[in-house]
Amino acid sequence: MSGPSSHVIRGSVSLPEAELMWRFSRSSGPGGQHVNTSDSQVELRFDLAKTEALPPVWKERALERLASRLVGGVITVRASEHRSQWRNRETASVRLAALLAEATAPPPRARRKTKIPRGINERRLREKKQRADTKRGRTGRDWG
Repeated sequence: MSGPSSHVIRGSVSLPEAELMWRFSRSSGPGGQHVNTSDSQVELRFDLAKTEALPPVWKERALERLASRLVGGVITVRASEHRSQWRNRETASVRLAALLAEATAPPPRARRKTKIPRGINERRLREKKQRADTKRGRTGRDWG
């Protein structure tokens, strides 16, 4: 994390703290005394549809790839592993940044088909035939 104000996704693009919506509730996770009275579960919401923080191309990609996770254009991340709210906040923001980094990544390059040279293919078939003959010679028909 690059400080309290922003969460870097990739390069110079980061999430402005102002656009992050935090919600805290009681966690069902680990803990002892006092845990049931403190709001340690963190829910971080980010309005992906309305944000201006992402380049338009990234935003389109993210909206498309995260479509199943969005509720009204808003992406939600929860964290309740830690007993401390602060650590859960950190986990949630790191998770959101990683999710968006993955969703905005450019698509992989298309694979170029390559043709196998004829000589190599013929050699492979020749060797295959030879091997078959060798194995055929191993059948114990003539032994008796």
